[in-house]
Amino acid sequence: MSRYVRQTILPEVGAEGQAQLAAARVLVVGAGALAVPVLQYLVGAGVGQITLIDGDVMAESNLHRQPLYRMSDIGRFKVIAAAEAMAALNPEVIVTPRAEWLTPANAPALVADCDIALDCADTFAASLTLSDVALAAGKPLISASALGLSGYVGGFCGAAPTLRAVFPDLPQTAATCATAGVLGPVVGLIGAAQAQMALSVLLGLSPSPLGQLMIWDAANWRMSGFRFDAAPEPETLTSFIAECQITPRDLVIDLRTEAPAPFLAQARHVPPEALPDLPLPPDTSRIVLACRTGLRAHHAANTLRARWPGEIALLALPGA
Repeated sequence: MSRYVRQTILPEVGAEGQAQLAAARVLVVGAGALAVPVLQYLVGAGVGQITLIDGDVMAESNLHRQPLYRMSDIGRFKVIAAAEAMAALNPEVIVTPRAEWLTPANAPALVADCDIALDCADTFAASLTLSDVALAAGKPLISASALGLSGYVGGFCGAAPTLRAVFPDLPQTAATCATAGVLGPVVGLIGAAQAQMALSVLLGLSPSPLGQLMIWDAANWRMSGFRFDAAPEPETLTSFIAECQITPRDLVIDLRTEAPAPFLAQARHVPPEALPDLPLPPDTSRIVLACRTGLRAHHAANTLRARWPGEIALLALPGA
C-alpha cells in the first residue's frame, strides 16, 4: 500500500476505496492526447484493469500533445506503446491493448465488460456509438473533447442523460487538430479532469460527476460548467453500424467526395449535395450513409428523412 498511501489517507478513498479501484474495469477508447493523462492517472491510482482500443499509429506530429510517447514509437500502434509505458509505470495494473477501431460491432461487448467507459476518441461516430451503447448497458460514460484553446469534459449515461441529449445538433463542419491545431496543455487539463471524473464515479463520490459538464477556455482563462440531469433525450435516433453489419439489401451511399472510389462494391458514390435528387428504390430495407467521421452521414440522414420513411443507418470509415 505504500504506492497509494498519498491517496488512501484521504477519507474519500481509504483502504476500501483503494480496493474498489483495484477491482475496477475501465474501457478507454482512443490512445491519443486525451488518453495520455487519463492512462497515467488511472494507472497511477491503481485501477485494476484497463482495456485500451485505438487503430491509429504514432506520428511525429502527435508528440507535442502526447508526451507519453517517444520518437522511437513513431510508426507503432499507439495502444501497444501505451501499454508498454503503463506496465513500466505500474505493473499491478493490467492494460490490454486492442489495435483496432471502436465500431458498433465490437462496442457492446467492450462496454458490457467494463464498469465505466472513457471516450478519448476524436470522431463523432465513436463518441455517439459509445453513448448509445453505454445507455443500453446502463454504464457510465466520461466523454471529453479538446481543440484549439478550449475543451469540455462531462459525465454521461449511467444515471445521467446521454451525449445526444446534451449535444442534439451537430455542427455542419468540424475542425480537427490537423486543421485547427491544439495546444498540448489544453488537452492535458481536459484529460486530467476526465480521469478525475472516472475515479470519482468508481469511488462513488458525491456529488457525482454524472450529469455534469465542465468547459475550459484557455484563451480567456475561464472555466465554466453546468448540470444537465434533466436534459431530454432526442425523439429520433439514427444509429451507427459497422461495415460488417451491411446487408445485401442495403442501399449503401459513400458520401466521401475525397475518395476516388466507393469503399464497397455495392456502394454508390454520391456527394451530399446530390442527395435531394437521388432516386430511392422502394424495396430497399435500409439506407446506409457512409463518410470518414460520421458527420456528413449524420446531416445526410436529416436530408433524406424528409422523403424516406424507412430505416437509415450511419457508417464511419476512419481508416479508409
